[in-house]
Amino acid sequence: MERIVIVGGGQAGASVAERLRAEGFAGRIEMFCAEPVPPYQRPPLSKKYLQGEMELERLFLRPESFYAEKGIDLRLGQAVTAVDPAAKTVTAVGASVPYDALVLTTGSVPRRLPAAIGGDLGGVHVVRTLADIDAMAPACVEGARALVVGGGYIGLEAAAVAAKRGMDVTVIEMAPRILQRVAAPETSDRFRVLHTGHGVAIREGVGLDRLLGEGQVTGARLTSGEEIPCDLVVVGIGIAPDTALAAAAGLALENGIAVDEFGRTSDPAIWAAGDCASFPYKGGRIRLESVQNAIDQGAAVARNILGANAPYVPQPWFWSDQYEAKLQIAGLNTGYDRVVVRQGEDPDVVSHWYYAGARLIAVDAINDPRAYMVGKRLIEMGKSPDPALIADPATELKPLLKA
Repeated sequence: MERIVIVGGGQAGASVAERLRAEGFAGRIEMFCAEPVPPYQRPPLSKKYLQGEMELERLFLRPESFYAEKGIDLRLGQAVTAVDPAAKTVTAVGASVPYDALVLTTGSVPRRLPAAIGGDLGGVHVVRTLADIDAMAPACVEGARALVVGGGYIGLEAAAVAAKRGMDVTVIEMAPRILQRVAAPETSDRFRVLHTGHGVAIREGVGLDRLLGEGQVTGARLTSGEEIPCDLVVVGIGIAPDTALAAAAGLALENGIAVDEFGRTSDPAIWAAGDCASFPYKGGRIRLESVQNAIDQGAAVARNILGANAPYVPQPWFWSDQYEAKLQIAGLNTGYDRVVVRQGEDPDVVSHWYYAGARLIAVDAINDPRAYMVGKRLIEMGKSPDPALIADPATELKPLLKA
């Protein structure tokens, strides 16, 4: 093992490279980044960076000099266009680069509106990369009219920033409620009240028929027949794993690049981590779209390339910042049949505890870090407190860890 190539310059790719060096790998590491900047944090892009509260350099995971000091060959602005598993090479900027081990950390791509309904008009934006935010920023001015398509976390975070900038914001969600795919009605209700309290108009159960305008978006026609004016559109309708290279190379796919419990793909010399990878989990397969998964899985893959043979066991957690509210999520709520509400003395402090039968599987904590921390540890430990104890605000949470 002399040469390891990493394709993708996001959080997972950076984690792989750093962990390889930390574990003592002394060979060559080449990291191909399609973007012209070093690996950076994505969560602050649409929040502090867009608001002008964070400078570009503070987005970077590490200063560019770090990679040189660690002997990591950072290929900025160089997209890999092909992988040849038989020859064990990748192609970038017209040249073939050999590898002993290849790690695909290609991440995900935002779903876009079809051109047939105006998705290619000027003023229509997605929220994914530094370039996306830089393109959007000039239009995010006080008094501008913004339409957010999609009431998931990305859409709602974008709506919060736009509202804070003094924009006139409308969110449309085709499903009967915002956050329907990812959260219980109790969490949806909290965030609906939060947004409408900041002047955001939320339309649920209504979709987009088409965008209006010649060259530049000027409005939108909804599936209800209503037309609303807008100066810019933010599309937050989800992301898809970036599997193009893997598919062309003949690797197995299953809602992403299929890997085993160690992070290895169907080709023994090729590995994958982060948003693009689907992996075994509790008898099925999942793909986690989170910063923590990218970091943890990237580190696990690096160790396994070097022979650790340790299965990757995720500890899912997520977060979302909207206005003054901080939502912290522990676990995965798939399969829940009951939600227990724990209300603090402060009306803005609440947590929602998801149970599948008698088993605690997830917690949504809003402005309640203690509930989040205890809930996360309980889930990791496989403990499920009596729901009546959770619902009682007089119950001290921390002792439940020892019960």
